[in-house]
Amino acid sequence: MQKSVLSETVRNKNIVITGGSSGIGESAAYLLAKAGAHVILIARTLNDLEKVQSKINTFSGKVSIYSCDLTDIEAINKTTKQILKDHGFVDILINNAGRSIRRSVSESLDRFHDFERTMDINYFGPVKLVLAFLPSMLKRKKGHIINISSIGVLANTPRFSAYVASKAALDAFSRCLAAEVKGKKVHLTSIYMPLVRTPMIEPTKIYKYMPALSPEEAADLVAKAIIEQPVSISSNMGRFASATYALVPKFNLGIQSLGYRIFPDFKAAKKKNAKPNILQRSFARILPGEPH
Repeated sequence: MQKSVLSETVRNKNIVITGGSSGIGESAAYLLAKAGAHVILIARTLNDLEKVQSKINTFSGKVSIYSCDLTDIEAINKTTKQILKDHGFVDILINNAGRSIRRSVSESLDRFHDFERTMDINYFGPVKLVLAFLPSMLKRKKGHIINISSIGVLANTPRFSAYVASKAALDAFSRCLAAEVKGKKVHLTSIYMPLVRTPMIEPTKIYKYMPALSPEEAADLVAKAIIEQPVSISSNMGRFASATYALVPKFNLGIQSLGYRIFPDFKAAKKKNAKPNILQRSFARILPGEPH
């Protein structure tokens, strides 16, 4: 990625990043602010946002922060109105904040709240943000909405039914919207991220030994999306998973079932001393794919 091209693309643009206090959102904030964008960060914890703001201020980047619980629709309503009042419009919305739950359906029979929680943050929150910022994009005839999705949406990853379903819902919403606004110069991009080493995966201790992108590598994919405005970005493994499910679904199902049997359940994977065996390590090598 050429920094000069990114700077030309984002200079002086208002870019909203949810989940901007850590992980992918934090790394994207640094990258885009250094390129000359005005990054508008939304996250729940004000103290964490202030830490990111302070770092951006050290290199004279332009940053605004807003504390908001993205599972609270009324809070989102107030925050988006304040952002539009303060800055007038949003050029790019990056729906990055999310919640992941790794638990099989059989382990979730009395945990319906898991499905509600993931839908709140991964689907309803982003949709509310889109509904708030879309009118000004349409009026100005320019705008870009980027959704940080997951390779799990393409691969139908076992033990992630709550998470994948919520991400797939946003994916479907975005595909419908993309067709509606295609002629109005508003673009939508879904990034099907592979495993990224962020605080979201820390509870699953076994992931410490799995191949994963760094937050900085993930931020580069966000920059790629901004520059090229593609419909989607996915790894080779993501494309392979999607193709096999479409063309030879039984083969895809067999591979996913094998992975389900190889890797431990929720409780075992969270143990402090949880380490993958040789078979698990071999199978996991294909998970990240290539991020280009």
